[in-house]
Amino acid sequence: MTHPRQPLLHDELVTLRAPTQVWSATDGTIGAAAIHGIAHSDVRIVRALRMIVGGEVPEHIRTATPSADRASVHALLRNLDDPTPDPGVRVRLDRVVTIGGCADTITLSTRHDAAIATTVEVHLDPDATLIDALKRGLPPALELSVEVDGDTARWSGERVTATLTTEGLSIHVTPSGLVLRADVTVPARGSASVAWRLDADDAIGAVRGDARPVPWSRPEVHAGDQRLTRWVDRALDDLDALRMTTAQHPEETFLAAGAPWFFTLFGRDSLWAARMMLPLGTQLAGSTLRVLAGLQGTRDEPESAQEPGKIMHELRRQSLVIDDDITLPPLYYGTVDATPLWVCLLHDAWQWGLPDDEVRALLPNLEAALGWMRDSGDADGDGLLEYIDRSGHGLANQGWKDSGDSVQWRDGSLAEGPIALCEVQAYAYEAAMGGAALLEAFDRPGADEWRAWAERLRTAFHAAFWITDAERCGDLGPYPAIALDAQKRPVDTVTSNLGHLLGTGLLDAEQSALVAARLGSPQLDSGYGLRTMSTDSAGYWPLSYHGGSVWTHDTAIAVLGLAREGHDTVATSLARGLLRSAEGFDYRMPELHSGDPVDEVGLPVPYPAACRPQAWSAAASVAVLSAALGLRPDAAAGALHSSPLRGLGSVAVRGLRVGDRSVDVGL
Repeated sequence: MTHPRQPLLHDELVTLRAPTQVWSATDGTIGAAAIHGIAHSDVRIVRALRMIVGGEVPEHIRTATPSADRASVHALLRNLDDPTPDPGVRVRLDRVVTIGGCADTITLSTRHDAAIATTVEVHLDPDATLIDALKRGLPPALELSVEVDGDTARWSGERVTATLTTEGLSIHVTPSGLVLRADVTVPARGSASVAWRLDADDAIGAVRGDARPVPWSRPEVHAGDQRLTRWVDRALDDLDALRMTTAQHPEETFLAAGAPWFFTLFGRDSLWAARMMLPLGTQLAGSTLRVLAGLQGTRDEPESAQEPGKIMHELRRQSLVIDDDITLPPLYYGTVDATPLWVCLLHDAWQWGLPDDEVRALLPNLEAALGWMRDSGDADGDGLLEYIDRSGHGLANQGWKDSGDSVQWRDGSLAEGPIALCEVQAYAYEAAMGGAALLEAFDRPGADEWRAWAERLRTAFHAAFWITDAERCGDLGPYPAIALDAQKRPVDTVTSNLGHLLGTGLLDAEQSALVAARLGSPQLDSGYGLRTMSTDSAGYWPLSYHGGSVWTHDTAIAVLGLAREGHDTVATSLARGLLRSAEGFDYRMPELHSGDPVDEVGLPVPYPAACRPQAWSAAASVAVLSAALGLRPDAAAGALHSSPLRGLGSVAVRGLRVGDRSVDVGL
C-alpha cells in the first residue's frame, strides 16, 4: 500500500539559526532525502543543491560542525590531481546559516606547482513548499517563476521572498532551476574561492530570529564524567541557535521548540526549557513568561481552545494542517498543562532571583492563570484538571504526550475523554502552592484560598488515581494511573508520567518511594533513559512516539524529582542512561529515541523522525547538571545550596547565576 511518508531525519546534517534551517546530506548536497532543503520561517525555499567541479562531483572525506549554524565540508578533486596516492587538490565548502538566510563559500586549493584552470557549477532548484506539507509527505510546490538580474535571482511563494546573490558566479536559468557557474583558476600552491548567498523575507511571519547575545551565562563545567561537560557545551550551542522572538514583541526572547517541524513558540516546550535553564540566569524565564502572558486567553473560543486565563499551545504563521482530521488555527490554545507550568516557572524564577518589579508586573496574569485552573481547567467541578477537544478538529490529547494513542489502558485500548492526566494534577498542585507564596509575598489577597484549593486537589488525586489491586500492581506495589477517563476510572497503564509527580509536593514519602521504585524498574528504565510506557503494557513498542520510546526531557524531569526527594540510586541510574545516550548521539540529544534496552543494543537506536535539536532535550543537560549538584537557590542571599547527587562523580561549576550574582559550586 502506497501512502505519504513523513521524512526521516536521523542520518541528515542540519545547520540552523532560527528561523532558517538547512537540511542536507553529510557532504552538503541537498535533494537525496525528502527532508532536504533550505527553509525559512516554515517554508522551504530550495529543494535541491549540488556542486560539480571540473565536470565531476567532489569526493567527500569529512564534515565538521563547529557550531549549530556552521558546517565545513571537505572533499577531494582527484579528477584535477596527479596520479600519486597523496591528495593534492581539494575543495572546501563553508556553510553559514543566519536568521535571515544562508551562505556557501567554495574554496579550491592545490599543493602543486602549476596553476589549475577548471569550472565550478552549483545546481540549485528553487522551491516554495510549506514545511508542514513536507511533514505530511506531500509533493513539493509547483514550478516557480524566477527573475534573474545579473548576479541576483529572486523568487517568491507562500509569502516568502528569496533573493540569491553571487560572488564570482554567473547565474543561468535551466528547465529544472538555476545553475551558478564560474571559470576558476587556482594559482600554484594556492587557493581560489567563489560564493553565493540566499536571503529570505517572510511577509506574514509570526516569529523571528534573535541576533542579540544569549540571555544566559555560559558556565564552566568540570565533571569527573566528561560526557556531562560535553553534553552541556553542545546543548548550549544548540539553544543559542533556537532563540526566537515574536513579531509583535521582538524585545522578548523565547526558545523555539525544535527543528524542523516546531520552529516557533510552544507554550509547554518553551516553559519547560526556560525552567530547566534557571541555574544560568532568569532573563530567559522572564522574557518567556512575558511573551506568553501577552497571548494569555481573554475569552471563550472553542475553535482555538482559548479560555480566559489560559496559556497558549502554539503560534504559527497560518493554520496548520496535521492530517485530514486535525487542523489548528494560527494561535492555538489546546494544552491543559501550559497554564499551571507558567505559574510554576514564575514561582521558580522568583526563587532564582527574577527582579521583584518583573514579578509584580506579571501578578495579574498569575491571578488569571490560577483562575483558569479553578474554573475552565476543572470544567466538571470535581477538583481535578481535565481536557477535551471542543472544536472537532483540534488535538485529541492535550498533555505533553499529545499523540492520538498516548493515553491507553494496559490492554492497549484507548481511553475516552475528557481526560484528567496525573502529571497535570501535580503541576496544578505545585502551581497553586507557588502562586499562594507569590500572592502572600507581594501582599495580594487569595493565598489561603489557593492553599486550600491545592489541598482539595491533593485529596481528590489520592482518592481517585491510585491503583491498588495486587493483580495489576505486582511486587512493586500501588502506583498512580496515567489518567482518569471520562467515567473517572483510573487508566492503568504504567508510564513515565509518574516521574512528573515527584518534587511537586503532591506525594508523601511513602508514595514517593513507590513511584521511585517503578521508575527504576527494568520495565521503565531502558539504560538509555526512561521509557514513556512500561514494557509490560500491551501497547508498548520501543519506537512508538509516546508508547515506549525515551524522551530526554521526560527523563530529566524524573531525575530532578527523584533527586529532590532523595531517591539518589534511581536518579543516578536514569541520569547515567541519558549520558550514554548523549554520547551515542554525539551530544546533540534528539527529541526522542528508541526504548530498546541497553543490554540488547550497543548504541541508542534513533527514532528516525525525531526533531533535532530540540529545546527541552538540550535544556535537559542543564537539568541533569542541576540534579547532579543538588542545587537550591537562595535569592535573598544571592547564593546556592548544593547537595550533590551520589553516584555521578565529582561535578564543579563556575558561572551559575542567582539573580544578578555569579555563583560557583564545588570549586
